[in-house]
Amino acid sequence: MKTVKMYTTAVCPYCVRAKQILKAKGVVEIQEIRVDTDPAQRQQMMETTGRRTVPQIFIGDTHVGGCDDLMALDAQGGLLPLLNGN
Repeated sequence: MKTVKMYTTAVCPYCVRAKQILKAKGVVEIQEIRVDTDPAQRQQMMETTGRRTVPQIFIGDTHVGGCDDLMALDAQGGLLPLLNGN
């Protein structure tokens, strides 16, 4: 299973929901990068993704986007293949 990296903040309901979805798909470990405690990481996230909101989710090298993007990818049947590297 590919590495999952997520830019998050402490109190973000969308971050919590995204983590629930990923764990339900079998993701054991999510590398969380807290942008509320590390402004340099927020700047890095904005430069990498072009977005200001959290979560910003990466599966392997692929930028999935936010929670709504993750849910849409799952609804289309694309989440598990991406997680499994297919």
